[in-house]
Amino acid sequence: MSDPWLSIIGLGEDGLAGLSDASRAALERAEMVFGGPRHLALVDAGLRGHPWPVPFDLAPLLALRGKRVAMLVSGDPFWFGAGGSVSAHLAPSEWRAFPQAGVFSLVAARLGWRLEEVQCLGLHAAPFARLRPVLARGVRVICTLRDGAAVAELGAWLRENGFAQTRVTVCEALGGVRERVREGIDWPDTVAPVAVALDGADLPQGAGLPRACGLPDDLFATDGQITKRPIRALTLSALAPRPGQILWDIGGGSGSISVEWCLAGGRAIVIEARAERVENIRANADAFGVAHRQSVVQGRAPQALVGLPVPDAVFVGGGGDHALYAALWPLLPAGTRLVANGVTLETEAVLAACHANHGGSLLRIDLAEATPLGGFRGWSAARPVVQWSVVR
Repeated sequence: MSDPWLSIIGLGEDGLAGLSDASRAALERAEMVFGGPRHLALVDAGLRGHPWPVPFDLAPLLALRGKRVAMLVSGDPFWFGAGGSVSAHLAPSEWRAFPQAGVFSLVAARLGWRLEEVQCLGLHAAPFARLRPVLARGVRVICTLRDGAAVAELGAWLRENGFAQTRVTVCEALGGVRERVREGIDWPDTVAPVAVALDGADLPQGAGLPRACGLPDDLFATDGQITKRPIRALTLSALAPRPGQILWDIGGGSGSISVEWCLAGGRAIVIEARAERVENIRANADAFGVAHRQSVVQGRAPQALVGLPVPDAVFVGGGGDHALYAALWPLLPAGTRLVANGVTLETEAVLAACHANHGGSLLRIDLAEATPLGGFRGWSAARPVVQWSVVR
């Protein structure tokens, strides 16, 4: 850390005037300065300035090891910034960061919001659906957007997805001479850089997604192959999702298990043989804003499992057969949680044999729902589900 070749410098809309003495000194020492055109103009980089290639590529910067290089980013380099992207390729001794207040801190400061109580999202290069698991009554969100036109697009998304009553504040070029903070979303002259503050204080009580396991079935695109809500809740309880962990969802169907796993902060790999179901799985991931946490492999297990990242948990929908478990069991490291559901007599026999061989828990789930029966009501029983759960 004594003499790093790369300085990662956080820059605000006030340009050189807002830099600390240390940031300014690092910039002055640099032989080359990388940044977006707006950032290069703010510091008057001149002939030292090198705009990022389009599409964005770190290779030209990394090729300059040994020279003194400055990299300009917005605000805090490691808060939805490019700092993390470049540091992943370098040793800690190669770089030094000079952060300053980023857009999230500036928005919170303008509105008087406690930043620790606010959800922060970078939507400048991500779909608006990322808001769906977050927005709810009483929730506050600050998000960056691509450009001025994206503000109107966000307004349309909010209306189409049941969040029309969200209070919106548009914040432009914070910290500079062009700064504007305006309530409402219908501003045709919005300019970049732009962020919006979303306040859910006026949303209906039922707005947003429930955070408990077992979302309503009608929220999912499906051809009928879906783990129904009560069974899904019990299945996810057994799978015990944790942030950052990986799930193999074998026989994905509609992908409802993997969607809820991802909503809990995990990552999922869905294995599904039928192309039309793969389309539904991807559509559901997009709709729930978790496509960045989920991948789909079209194929059949166990063949399709070759080369996949090691899982922390595995779900087998439809029960599977003896051949699947004979191939699957040796692939799983110690501590992997495995849950399998079956509805046929044949898969019940398979799961009973697995339970006898490997232990764990074998649960039979019988559910019935009250439905009309003439002028009265009666119980309509669903097919029983046998669930085997075990820790490898």
